Amino acid sequence: MEERADRGIWVIIGALMLALLLAALDQTIVSTALPTIVSDFGGLNHLSWVVTAYLLASTVSAPLWGKLGDQYGRKRLFQLAITVFLVASALCGLALGLPQLIFFRALQGLGGGGLMALAMAIIGDVVSPRDRGRYQGFFGGVFAFASVVGPLIGGLFVDHLSWRWVFYVNLPIGLVALVAITSALPGRTERTSHRIDYRGAAVLTAAVTCVVMLTAWGGAVHAWDSPVIVVLAAVAAGLVALFVQVEHRAAEPVLPPHLFRDGVFTVCALLGFIAGFAMMGSLAYLPLFLQVAHGVSATISGLYLLPLMVGMLGMSITTGQLISRTGYYRGFPILGMAVATAGMLLLHTVDEHTPLALCGVYFFVLGAGLGLVMQVLVIAVQNVVDYRNLGVATSSVVFFRSIGGSFGVSVFGSIFASRLADNVTAALRGQDPPVAFDPTRIQGDPKVLDQLPPELAARLLHAFSESLTTIFLYAAPITLLGFALAWLLRQVPLRTTIGTAACDLGDGYGRPRADSSQAEIERCLSNLMRKDPAAVSLYTDLARRAGYSFSAGTTWVLCRVAREGRIGRAALAERAGYTAEEDTPYVDPLVRRGLIERDGSQLAITGAGLQAAQRIIRIRRAALARHLDGWDPAANPELTDLLTRLATETVGGDQDARPAHSR
Repeated sequence: MEERADRGIWVIIGALMLALLLAALDQTIVSTALPTIVSDFGGLNHLSWVVTAYLLASTVSAPLWGKLGDQYGRKRLFQLAITVFLVASALCGLALGLPQLIFFRALQGLGGGGLMALAMAIIGDVVSPRDRGRYQGFFGGVFAFASVVGPLIGGLFVDHLSWRWVFYVNLPIGLVALVAITSALPGRTERTSHRIDYRGAAVLTAAVTCVVMLTAWGGAVHAWDSPVIVVLAAVAAGLVALFVQVEHRAAEPVLPPHLFRDGVFTVCALLGFIAGFAMMGSLAYLPLFLQVAHGVSATISGLYLLPLMVGMLGMSITTGQLISRTGYYRGFPILGMAVATAGMLLLHTVDEHTPLALCGVYFFVLGAGLGLVMQVLVIAVQNVVDYRNLGVATSSVVFFRSIGGSFGVSVFGSIFASRLADNVTAALRGQDPPVAFDPTRIQGDPKVLDQLPPELAARLLHAFSESLTTIFLYAAPITLLGFALAWLLRQVPLRTTIGTAACDLGDGYGRPRADSSQAEIERCLSNLMRKDPAAVSLYTDLARRAGYSFSAGTTWVLCRVAREGRIGRAALAERAGYTAEEDTPYVDPLVRRGLIERDGSQLAITGAGLQAAQRIIRIRRAALARHLDGWDPAANPELTDLLTRLATETVGGDQDARPAHSR
């Protein structure tokens, strides 16, 4: 019975991991396919929207999915999110033009936002707090894995199948996840009432879309003083002003204005925006540089991006560990933004003649710089905000990072398109007879240059390469601004290890979430409990502090019988990992003290035993409360209830000490 329950949990966890993998992959897998997509459809000036549409939709929709899941139940919402994502994926693969593809990518992002926002919340519905941190670590690893292999997988599909398989691959994986969730995930009857800020979400989406269009079109599609750009700027400014008013009046705003009164939050939000700007902008256009300037395949371009991801992932993990040990975080974003700026300047120097090995070193430098920043932001914000703002502050920092990614892709694309037109015109100037050449042809097939005179082909290739690397020169002042902002980040003593316990790979890589403050605290405490000393020491210490000299196994038996009230010896032995005949060393001390009674094959808790178990739970609860320095449980009733529930559920649980190993 217990084994079947464990299998059911793993089926659900596996399905959630598959769903999160889909959503995370689609942020990066498209990058290596972009040159081929433009070769088929044209529309170089709108290239960035293939990535931006997905990022915008997933980022803005994530908080709404989370709150709707609280209100109406997460199972049905998660099924709906998977369905929307799969339908949109199929439509992306069937798209007949770039406008269609962009629209379907936005629809896909809408489903992706639900996958990312609901997956972590569902863990809390099906996994005990003691084990939750371990499963959350798996999810962080999935997100990091997707970020690393996304460009590589995209390249493999482009080279050996078609760019359309970048989207078709979602269908079998998503269907497996949908079937598993439908069959294994139980519906949850508990509901949390929310006043959802639909108006704020709609106004924010419109405002951000207008600003992104402004940056994408200005100077590339339309002149900066053209009526279209002027109107867009006016509409964007009006929507931003309206959003501020709406959020001041909303009961549960998407982005609470009062958070910006705290300098640490403001600095972290801006740094998150800049980090997302640099990361997603680079990931969108570096494959294009490799495929065109160096003539490598889409697959190989994905491989050459691995140093960037290794640098980012390695420094994110290292930074989190160092902060946990030292409690110091301020220096990391300062150093990170300096290194990222150096990486941008180094990438500006590369061209079609730069050795690919040296390009890989430069990619690593940029990734390491971003990795130094990623983990710090959430930790710093969670350390300074009040408990009531913990969830929304965490989500807001991640939100700014995702929005920054949308802007990065858009701005990089605008600069590239503008510079490409000028540089190709300059390269063709003076040709006799005049040569007409569409630069987008190079993106789909660099070999078209072989049809031109060698000197002209070399000049055009250099024009293309220079246009791409110019974007990094323009990006360097943005990361340099981040370096200056990082000096404004205050070093505030970390409350306790709770500040760093929230740190996982998912946060570091910008996974949108819609967690409440209570969910954030539970996640942090779950990570801390996972890192507790060995369960044997835990139970021995709890018994000693409660006034008993029980072994760890005896203490576990007491707490387990107290939880059940009455339990068969065989069932208890199965959970504990020994045979029913081997329970004497653990049960006899409790029987002698009158804490439990033997009734044939049954064990029953006595009144004195229940009081003893409750005393142990109170001690466990007090130990957990010490990790919440600065958030007074007495002033937050829901936090008090959470501590009591966690202490009760994690003493005498199925995943605790096995008495057979603790005599």
